[in-house]
Formats: sequence, C-alpha cells, structure tokens
Amino acid sequence: MTAAKAAQIRAKRATKDQPSNQEKRDEKRAILQAQQNQWTIQRLWEEYKKSKPIKSLQKDQQRFSYHIAAKFGNKEPSEIAPLDIDRLRINLLKDRKPATVKNILELLRRIVNFGIKRGLCEPLKFTIEMPEVNNLKTEDLSSEQLQRLLEVLDEESNMQLENLMKFVLFTGMRRGEVLNLKWKDIDFDRGFIWIREPKGGKDEKIPLNEVVRELLREHLIVSEWVFPANHGGQRKDSKKEIRAIADKAGIPRDFRPLHGLRHVYASMLASSGKVDMYTLQKLLTHKSPQMTQRYAHLRDKALKKASEVAVDIIQETRITNEQNGAV
Repeated sequence: MTAAKAAQIRAKRATKDQPSNQEKRDEKRAILQAQQNQWTIQRLWEEYKKSKPIKSLQKDQQRFSYHIAAKFGNKEPSEIAPLDIDRLRINLLKDRKPATVKNILELLRRIVNFGIKRGLCEPLKFTIEMPEVNNLKTEDLSSEQLQRLLEVLDEESNMQLENLMKFVLFTGMRRGEVLNLKWKDIDFDRGFIWIREPKGGKDEKIPLNEVVRELLREHLIVSEWVFPANHGGQRKDSKKEIRAIADKAGIPRDFRPLHGLRHVYASMLASSGKVDMYTLQKLLTHKSPQMTQRYAHLRDKALKKASEVAVDIIQETRITNEQNGAV
C-alpha cells in the first residue's frame, strides 16, 4: 500500500466507487450464503454417497475422482454445457473402452438425477449421449471343452480353486458374489444360498441344488469365507491361478473363466428347453428381463427341436396305424 494508492481509495469511497468496509462484509456474507446454497456436482456426490452402501461405491469413487471431479466438481448441473460432455466423452474414448466411458457418464447422470429428485438442483438442459456398447457377448463351451475342464478340475491339487470354479458352474453366481460368500450365507436346512449386496443392491437368494450341497459338505472350512485366500481372509482375486487351470484344459484365451462359467450355466439351462426365461432371470438375479434375453435364442432352438419331436411322434403313429390297417 502506497500513499498514492490510499489516496485513490479514499477518493473512490468519497464518490461511492469504492465500497465501504461494511459493504465489503455484506458482500462476503452474501457470497458465502450463495456458496452454501450452491449444489455443485462435488457437493451432490458427497450427499449421494450417504444414501448408498460404501462397498458398492468403490468403483464409482474411482470414476468420480479420476474423471468427473476435476472437470465438473465445482459446477452446478445447470452450468454444464453439451460441449463439456462431448469433450469428456471424446477424450475418454481415445484410450478407454466404450463400456468404461458409459459407466463414467452414467455416474454423472445418476448424481444429477439424485439432486433433481431431492429438489437440490436444476436438471441438465440436454440429454447425455452414451457411447454405443456391444457387451452382449455370451461366452460358452462345447461339451468336449466342458468335459476337459471338469477333468482338469478333478485333478487340481488346490481344492479351494477347484471348488470355486465348480461352484460358479453349478450356481451361475457372479465372481464378486462368490468371493463375498460366507458360511453363514449357506442355509443348508431350507436349501438356499443368500447373496449379500449383489449387483442390484438388494439381498437375493437362490436354490442350493444337490450337487452344490455335496460340494460344500466336502469343502474344507478354514475361515468364515467359503472360498478364502491363503491367509484365511477374503479372497480378492485369483485370475492367474484360474487362468492357468483354463489353459491346462485348452480353454480359449478369450474365455473369461469365472464370468464365462456363469454364461455356460445360463446357456445350458436355456438350451435345455426345461427352464422358462422368467425362472432363468431369477436364478441369475437379473434385475430386468432384458438382461436375460441374450439367452432367448437358445431356448428358441430347444423349443423348435421339441416341436420336431412332436412331428416325429405323429408321423410314427400314422405309419403304425397304416401298417395295422394293412394287416
């Protein structure tokens, strides 16, 4: 502060160009009040997290921290322009899969919708366009491949990994659900398996079939977890070991062992013609019928085959009657 600058400030105050100290304090209070009433994306995210289980937010937290916070954290939804979203989507698609980019944009949309439903913010003035994703790949194994895999599993020295893969094959449960399974979640008396905090969020239960019941009865109990890690704690992953078993069985490299075995389970049921799509949806704990429709064509084939059987029976009956009439 110099004498000249002080003189300028006094002159501006005299002509009302420079606000007084009281006016400055009032202005600061007004700004602070506005900030407190401002629901930015960052603030909406913090509020959103309070309504969700912490465990289900782990991936979302990474998506928010790495891709959303820096670009939109200090903005209110009404301040976000279509061009902002376009730039984010284009930049992400340079080195990330469309499914990953869709998850990031979907999280942003969920946060905004959360604020709208609670009357905290104004909606976006446009619709967020999602990249096209083709994630309906249904992994399957031929009967020969499946037989070879079962033979390799029977010879596997690590019972935990052997039973883990068989368990997925005979239940169709997701990898995360199986690794999260505790012995207290197995209801041997009533014949159910409880799936805690599944992908859909709400606890589910599926039947405990006899093959799985026998597998669990022979399974070593070394922890509260059904398929624990070597130290007895929760198993986080076993990609390398499971991939080695699949390689030994000659399973193609693009077949994801645990996720693929869930598809094998679903495909076998659908192609049998004995399980309707609604039942299959419940067994797979899909939230909507649309998620189960990828297996519909397999059921259609089974129904067509059954229809041909009916034709064969009718023709055989006709031939038999004609032969009897000739006699």
